Amino acid sequence: MGENDYQLTGAEIVFKALHEHDVEYIFGYPGGAVLPLYDQISKEKKIKHILVRHEQGAGHAAEGYARSSGKTGIALVTSGPGATNMVTALTDALMDSIPLVCITGQVPTHLIGTDAFQECDTTGITRPCTKHNWLVKDVNQLAETIHKAFHVANSGRPGPVLVDIPKDVQFQKGIYKSSKDVVVETYKPKVKAELSDIEKAIELIIKSKKPIIYSGGGVINAGVKASDTLTEFTRITNFPITSTLQGLGAFPGSDPQFLGMLGMHGTYEANNAMHECDLMINIGARFDDRITGRVDAFSPSSKKIHIDIDPSSINKIVKVDLAIVGDCLSVLSDMLTTLKNKHSDFCNSNKENISGWWKQINKWRDKKSLSYKKDDKLIMPQYAVERLYEITKNQDSYITTEVGQHQMWAAQFYKFNKPNRWMTSGGLGTMGFGLPAAIGTQVANPGKLVVDIAGEASILMNIQEMSTAVQYKLPVKIFILNNQWMGMVRQWQELLHGKNYSESYTEALPDFVKLAEAYGAVGIRATNPKELDDKILEMVDIDRPVIFDCLVKKDENCFPMIPSGKAHNEMILGPEDKEGITEEGKVLV
Repeated sequence: MGENDYQLTGAEIVFKALHEHDVEYIFGYPGGAVLPLYDQISKEKKIKHILVRHEQGAGHAAEGYARSSGKTGIALVTSGPGATNMVTALTDALMDSIPLVCITGQVPTHLIGTDAFQECDTTGITRPCTKHNWLVKDVNQLAETIHKAFHVANSGRPGPVLVDIPKDVQFQKGIYKSSKDVVVETYKPKVKAELSDIEKAIELIIKSKKPIIYSGGGVINAGVKASDTLTEFTRITNFPITSTLQGLGAFPGSDPQFLGMLGMHGTYEANNAMHECDLMINIGARFDDRITGRVDAFSPSSKKIHIDIDPSSINKIVKVDLAIVGDCLSVLSDMLTTLKNKHSDFCNSNKENISGWWKQINKWRDKKSLSYKKDDKLIMPQYAVERLYEITKNQDSYITTEVGQHQMWAAQFYKFNKPNRWMTSGGLGTMGFGLPAAIGTQVANPGKLVVDIAGEASILMNIQEMSTAVQYKLPVKIFILNNQWMGMVRQWQELLHGKNYSESYTEALPDFVKLAEAYGAVGIRATNPKELDDKILEMVDIDRPVIFDCLVKKDENCFPMIPSGKAHNEMILGPEDKEGITEEGKVLV
């Protein structure tokens, strides 16, 4: 027997490596440069391939899978347009810290650089929107590269990586190298924080009279145990807690200590508490512009602790008093241990210390900033989400969204009591995210209720993925808040651009019920609040993909809102509250 008898083709090496990392699903779309890999897929027994209808759909489906399962999402696409169609999903995953491994085909090595058919500089194009990427020209480096890709995607702050494999490398034979034999020396993020920093944090916590915990997506990325530890820490301290859009579910949304989401469309009590606090404990959030508003007016009197595994996120936007670099679970566990050991009676002794703070918070709560005007004849979009929540809250539901007003209403009115139940595009704000993300979520959670809360404009961006849902019998529910406008664009045009509703009204919408039926799914329509509950129950009970066309009030705006250019304590609470929008602020939206 010769040496070649022990060798594998590049395509075989790829799948052997995926097996080693316990991959179960690949979201992909075939093309010329990946056909050897698809030859291998046809022989696969353990890994199932989900055929999407657009490469962007593959990326978002892999994101939904990763966000809802805590595993790594895998996407497989061809060279050229296959790779470029992945750019949006890769950028989305990078900004929201989602672990993805994207495998792309490339033209044969001898054609690279010749402008060959379906050639593009994939690694060059995707360098800014991945944590790292590789072009593999040597088949003997292929296994090691894939193992490194999984390591980088999942270590430190998670994110997307890309492995570009020329077609000839997929055919060539080479030696397989196990992940056990691969040592990654160059990327070892710091997980455990310095004990001295932990002790400094506890000192600040003990002294604080107006504290707040500000939790972000980093807690969810750190795993379910991190969310449990955050909950325990919040209970022991009796501190109020708020969350970013990506952090929803890390702490139970129905808990009285939870102030709701903060930021541009956050609650009055969360934003005012952030502004007035004397101690802010940021756990796994990045102080982005939707949260801070005017940076120079952001929480001016507080000491700020920032806990994050990514040192580049610390002091990038807001200067903090104490930086703690480490994994959220590790840091929270150490803080809990130190607090229990050194201040065992802190929970009881601190209640009086911060009782005045809770009284003030409850006064802000009395504003009922999420209240809205009810209507007997028109379905209010807030009411639609409220009813969806009440009907589905006991089903351990998984919610995805598109991007726009409906996304904010979903964040405001759907309460998440567990992590990994809320999949939305935060940093990039990608319209078209929700449907493919729902497909990936459903694949990861068979038998569970998965609902994409959508807008009629967003859903049309990747509506072709209904075909994927039907093919694989994935009973995702698309709950469209249909107001016939690009709602958030219209809202900004109304409030910031002198009611110049330029190109934000959709003149020719499809009949979504007929569209659902055309795809082989079920279509439902609701036009009246009285029929809403029954039709939501009908949607939930159907074990097939459903498009629910919920016709809502056309010109409803999303409040409360921090006007651009304003501080957290200068919120617009409703349509009658128009003051405060400045010319300078218009630039910042």
